Amino acid sequence: MAEAKPLVLDVDGTFLRTDMLFECFWAGLGKDPLAVLGATARFFTRPAKLKRRLAEIAKIRTELLPVNEELKALALNSIKEGRDVYLASASDQALVDRLALDHGIKHPSLASNGERNLKGRAKAAALIEAHGENGFDYAGDAHVDLSIWEKAENALVVGHPRGVESRLSAAGKNVVQIPGGWRFGDLMRALRPHQWVKNILLFLPMIAAHQFGAETFLLVLLGMAAFSAAASSIYIINDLLDLEADRLHPTKCRRPFASGAVPIRVGMITFAVLILLAFGLGAALGGAFLGVIAVYITTSLAYSLKLKRMRWIDIATLAALYTLRVVAGAVAGQVVVSTFMLIFVFPVFVALGCVKRLTELTLATSDERLPGRGYGRPDRGDLLNVAGLGTFGALLIFFLYSFSEQATALYPTQWLLWVAIIPLATWLIRMVWLGYTGKQDYDPIVFAMRDKTGIGILLMTLSLMFYAAGLWNQWFGL
Repeated sequence: MAEAKPLVLDVDGTFLRTDMLFECFWAGLGKDPLAVLGATARFFTRPAKLKRRLAEIAKIRTELLPVNEELKALALNSIKEGRDVYLASASDQALVDRLALDHGIKHPSLASNGERNLKGRAKAAALIEAHGENGFDYAGDAHVDLSIWEKAENALVVGHPRGVESRLSAAGKNVVQIPGGWRFGDLMRALRPHQWVKNILLFLPMIAAHQFGAETFLLVLLGMAAFSAAASSIYIINDLLDLEADRLHPTKCRRPFASGAVPIRVGMITFAVLILLAFGLGAALGGAFLGVIAVYITTSLAYSLKLKRMRWIDIATLAALYTLRVVAGAVAGQVVVSTFMLIFVFPVFVALGCVKRLTELTLATSDERLPGRGYGRPDRGDLLNVAGLGTFGALLIFFLYSFSEQATALYPTQWLLWVAIIPLATWLIRMVWLGYTGKQDYDPIVFAMRDKTGIGILLMTLSLMFYAAGLWNQWFGL
């Protein structure tokens, strides 16, 4: 029986369900953004040099990178049967060598070396030099691999690159199809449409000012669409910056980019499209709203890059981002929002930011600091105290608002506003307690929109406020 020819595996998009160049870019951006952006600008036209420099900055953990399990099984079975298995990649040599050791592939790898970018025809020439024409089987995933497949004995094609299989078959190559690629549904998961429910906060100024006209409603709805696009773009950036932390997390490891279900390149393109959509809708709503969107995106990016790793600063930033949604609702709907309202919602969101961290810490499996965060389980007491202060501050401001000139005009029956404080306090205290005991999910706003008991309490608060305003009598004669 003839000896089996060597099996050569491409890495990015083939053996791995990700791309190490982009992995290094985003990991480095989270650690040293100036160095990464400087290297990208300097070596953009020298890809081998860029890959080497980014690998030096990022120092990614190759053992955490998601692999194509079918190809890994093929490689390990081939090794057991005595067949030579090699990795050949355009990624940097140091990374490819580490990846090979991580997965028990002991033969020397072929990769870019800082001067030569081992891709396409350059890789084909290196493989022919090492194994001879038709002296190896090759697994790849893209059109750029055609020049290599044409020199291989057998072509293992991952996914369905358009036209590749028919062209190789026409050239007389034996083609083996291996599952790969990505699904639109997984990309939608990365956008987290369930988080768009947070943008219902844009309706608060309209409700507080009792402006329920159709035009105001439609303008706020358009504002919600802009904020949803902006928020989804930031979720993508968050996920790309948190790849390593997510892979170490018990549930976040299943996120589309961390698991390799969606390529990083697709995420970057989607981010650009969403940003353009957000700014386009923002411009349609006017310069002031466009400014709010710009502040929101800039603050969110600062949060993703740095602020979320800073104790207490992260919670204040989260509260500010939620408060910006309220400001955006006022600007979009052209509603006058009182200073009292903005001062009221900020401590509410501070309390809910603490609830978010309390939930994460309560559900954590050890006392170590959360990956990518500045908190550990010993901080639960401090977080509970700050949540309590936020709750007390919000309720005090609500009470003081009831004496303001605007409140007197909008809510003639003042004592009903005081009664409304009771269910409001109940809701806030309950949210803090549920977070402290780990009885909600990781996002308190999303949880609040699904929590039937909590929604009932909030509706009770709103109903009392409507009674105080005389709206029930105006609408229904009650």
